[in-house]
Amino acid sequence: MTDLDIRLVRYFATIASHLHYGRAAAELHIAQPSLSRQISQLEVQVGARLFDRTRQGTRLTEAGEAFLPHARALVRSARQATAAARAAARPTRITVGYTAGLIVTPVVRNLRHEHPDADVRTLHLKWNEPRQALLDRQVDAAVTRLPLQTDGLDVTVLYDEPKMLLVPLGHRLVGKESVTLDDIEGKPIPRFPDPEWDAYWRIDPRPRGRPAPAGPSVETIEDKLEYIAAGQAVAIIPAALHTGGTRPDLGHDTPPLCVEVSVLRQDGQHAGTRAAIRAQPDGLRGVQHAGRLRGARHCSRAA
Repeated sequence: MTDLDIRLVRYFATIASHLHYGRAAAELHIAQPSLSRQISQLEVQVGARLFDRTRQGTRLTEAGEAFLPHARALVRSARQATAAARAAARPTRITVGYTAGLIVTPVVRNLRHEHPDADVRTLHLKWNEPRQALLDRQVDAAVTRLPLQTDGLDVTVLYDEPKMLLVPLGHRLVGKESVTLDDIEGKPIPRFPDPEWDAYWRIDPRPRGRPAPAGPSVETIEDKLEYIAAGQAVAIIPAALHTGGTRPDLGHDTPPLCVEVSVLRQDGQHAGTRAAIRAQPDGLRGVQHAGRLRGARHCSRAA
C-alpha cells in the first residue's frame, strides 16, 4: 500500500475548493505547471484520476468527489497533530489570529510585556478561516467580525465597528453623510459562498421581509472590489478595509455601525490572552465614523 503525501493531499483540496488550477497555484504560492505535476503524482498514489480538465474548466471526477471529504479530513488532522506537538514542545507559545483591517498590535505588545518568556505570534486569517483556525489550534485567540458560528467558542464583543457603502467612483452616493436601504434598492451586492456571512453583509432579508437583490458570486474580497469598480455592484464593507485605501476607482459614503468580536477556545489555556484582549477594546479600535445606514437591522451582540 502506497502512503499518501499529505502535502499533495492539501494541494488537491485547494484545487477542489477553487476548481481552477491557476487560482489554486496562486494561493499555494507555486507555479501552475508544478502543481499539475504534483496532482499527477497524487493520482498515481491514489490509483485514480481525480480531476477532469477541459476547455470549459476543471471538475472533480467521481473518484475525486469520493476522495474530497477524506482528503480534507486528512489535512485537518495533520494540522491538529502538528499544532498539538508544537504546543507540547513549546508550552509558552501564544498565537493571536486576526482578519483584514483589524489591528492587534496593542494586544500583542501587551502580551509580550506581561509574558516576556512567551513566544507571542500573530497569524493573518482570511474572512472565513477564524473558526477553523481556532478549532485546529492554529491560533489561541482570533480578533474577527460577525457573523461567526460560536458553538464551542468563547466570544466577547470588543466594540462597535463602522461599516460603509462602497460604490464605483463617480456614483451619485459618493460622499453622502448617510444612506438608507432605499438608496440602494435593486442594486446587486456580490454574494459569498457562506450563507450566514452572505445574508449578514447583504442585509438579506431586508425590512418587511423582502429579499436582497441577487448579485455576482465571489470568493475573495478582490473579486468583489472588481465588480464594484466596474459598476456592476455595490457592497457594504467594514470601514477599516477602506481606511488604508482600497482602490482609486472606488468611492464610499460614511458608515453605520457593526460589531467586532474576539473569539477564543474554551479549553482554559492562555487565560492571559483572553484577559488581555478583553481589557484593550480601545487599543484595538479603528477609525470611527458618525454616519449610519438608516433602515438596516442592527448587528447582534454575541455572548
